[in-house]
Amino acid sequence: MGMSYSTAKWLAPLSFAIDFAAQQYGLFASPNMQDINDANLSFFSPQPYFIGAFFFPQQLLQLAWLYRLWKLNPKKSEVERKELDQIVDYVPYYAVGNLCIAVWMIFWNSERLDISNVFVTINTLAQLYYLVAKLEPMNTRSTSSLLTHLVSKTFAGIGVLDLLHNTSAAFFKGQPASTVVKVVTGVGFGLASASSDWIFGGCMVYDLVALAVGQSGDWRVLLGAYAVGSAAIVGAKNLAK
Repeated sequence: MGMSYSTAKWLAPLSFAIDFAAQQYGLFASPNMQDINDANLSFFSPQPYFIGAFFFPQQLLQLAWLYRLWKLNPKKSEVERKELDQIVDYVPYYAVGNLCIAVWMIFWNSERLDISNVFVTINTLAQLYYLVAKLEPMNTRSTSSLLTHLVSKTFAGIGVLDLLHNTSAAFFKGQPASTVVKVVTGVGFGLASASSDWIFGGCMVYDLVALAVGQSGDWRVLLGAYAVGSAAIVGAKNLAK
């Protein structure tokens, strides 16, 4: 997914603007995002305010990343070119994610959760693929590297929650978590936490807390326990480095 500097510099902010506009539509339309959520509760429905609490700081990270994309000049020096390359490498996946979430919002608010699930799946898989196959190791001395890691990993982290939420709401509306769901959730988040750094691992903990607060009864307690266990795994792994 190679991309020129000039293309990246208009595509990334355009996709951000489209996604941001779609989010405003989702918030202020009637029915709005939360109305659809409340009408389609399932075993992976998070507490909606946790999505908003994540959305705002993540948008600020994106703006800082976009500013750096525009500020850096590859013709100025080799150092700036290398700094810019780290950002441009993520732009195709970033743009795909933003556009998918924008389309997802339209179908979510139309209560076509089966179709919206296609787009949230594409986004989440694209973000996870980038983390696993494309993202270079983080260089804490490079602002571009740090911002790209923060933006891509938080995008993927909330994408995991979006995928779980939409899938359960679309195909398991009103159903409680089965034993299989409970086991797979624990194993899946445990493995994700064990293989993650503090950024993506922190997102996994946040996802579990959001799910726990959005649920009730024994399932809430179990999700809370998973969140504590996930936090312990992420903390132990990163402290051991």
